[in-house]
Amino acid sequence: MKPTQPKLRLIYLPFLLVVIGFLVAFTFLNWLLLIKLHAFSLNEDITNFWGPIVLAWIPALIWLQPRIKLLSLKSKRGDAPFFYLFMAAAAIAAPTCVAQPWLQTSTGKLTRLYDIRQITQSEPTKYYTLNKFYIDRAHAGVKTRFIVSGKNSETFNMNLYIALPILGLPGDTANSTCVAWYGVKYHHSIGNRLSQEEKQREYEVFLNQSQADFNMKNLTEFMYLDRAGNTDDYKGWLGAIKNNKNFDNTATTVLLPVNEPFEKRNGNKFAWIFGSFAIGAGIWLIMVLIPKLDETSLKKFGSKTPAKSDDKNRAGNFLIPREGFFATPIIAELNVLIFIIMVLAGLGVISFEASDLLAWGADYRPAVSQGQWWRVITSMFLHGGLMHLVSNMYGLILVGLFLEPVLGRAKYALIYLGTGIFASIASLWWHPATVSVGASGAIFGLYGTFLALILTKVYPKQFSKSFLPLTLIFIGYNILMGLMGGVDNAAHLGGLVSGFIIGIFLSGSLKPQTKVPTV
Repeated sequence: MKPTQPKLRLIYLPFLLVVIGFLVAFTFLNWLLLIKLHAFSLNEDITNFWGPIVLAWIPALIWLQPRIKLLSLKSKRGDAPFFYLFMAAAAIAAPTCVAQPWLQTSTGKLTRLYDIRQITQSEPTKYYTLNKFYIDRAHAGVKTRFIVSGKNSETFNMNLYIALPILGLPGDTANSTCVAWYGVKYHHSIGNRLSQEEKQREYEVFLNQSQADFNMKNLTEFMYLDRAGNTDDYKGWLGAIKNNKNFDNTATTVLLPVNEPFEKRNGNKFAWIFGSFAIGAGIWLIMVLIPKLDETSLKKFGSKTPAKSDDKNRAGNFLIPREGFFATPIIAELNVLIFIIMVLAGLGVISFEASDLLAWGADYRPAVSQGQWWRVITSMFLHGGLMHLVSNMYGLILVGLFLEPVLGRAKYALIYLGTGIFASIASLWWHPATVSVGASGAIFGLYGTFLALILTKVYPKQFSKSFLPLTLIFIGYNILMGLMGGVDNAAHLGGLVSGFIIGIFLSGSLKPQTKVPTV
């Protein structure tokens, strides 16, 4: 038998079946539950992007990870198997991500309305054409949203949402009823490191440019209207509708103008489904053909005897509580769970608004001064967006791998909570009216304790020699980023200092480690 034949049969063919099966199953469920039955509503960022990316790991771990072990993958750092698993999950997710927007546009029905008031008399569809309508430019609702984005909160996004009443006749402006709204959006991004005065000047320029464009815009120049779906932008238009004082805000249908033939609504999405599938399949084929087969693993696989894995650091184990690493994954999972609940509540994905974070328990001096002391605790389990969550959980797991085995689960968890509270108090003291969230203050507390234990020689000499500069660089880099603006440095320093002091006090009662702690 040629060496390539078992690779194709045992690894590559199952990969193709998994990709196709996942694509078909996810797309069918999306169509059935969300489009056909309208069983519930999800943010389109979840159905089009994050859902496929997260769920693709399930078939990759269940069906492809055991087959990846059949390859002889040698790496100095031992991360080659995880790289193969990562590439498999990416190849599974890519065509599925492309397919969901195509599904929405291709299945969207076009309804022809003579009068906009007929929209309440027909079943809701995605697309509409209008013969008789009047867009009331004079009574627009406006909403401005400021969103900070980027791994280090380096981008300040300004979004201006305008919702204009769509009426049947100009005379209908005398009524307070509006059945649908015409949506317009303006967007501008600047650096978040700018001062408040510079941001204010940029904002005023943005408003003036948007106003000038809006004054020149031909609102009747469209071929059809697209009903806005469940997106972060839709939430902005809902805010604009709420701010409209001339019409009632019971109608929440937002229609967006499209000035191209209806037949071109799909663009090249369908072709890119096959294109992304082909690219992933081609890369995976090359990756499978390069390494040799591991004969030992192949024999065990053929005899249906599962190979025992000694890789304790694979991605899945970071989320499994076990001896020496119990509190860290539970804390991380609690943070992730709260984030998922907020996403499902429709607050967004990439970022959340300050008003929503405040409602969910963010740290805020005026509220705490009125007796809402619990915010100093709840705020450390909230995050401002996806990248904020990911970067914090990465830092938590990294320090937890080496700190929790030495401290034990109880002390580790108490230090997380205690330094997190100190961080929240420091933020309240420094910021008189800033909405603050995030686990970073508590995580800095853990790094402060970790640094204290390194300096007091609790860890082995060689370990301390390697990790002391890395820890100092990590702390220094994040403090420096905070000095540039957009980051709550008061919480970082409050957590770091309190954690360091706690570590100094604890070091005398901890037994010096003779080897690197492992979990």
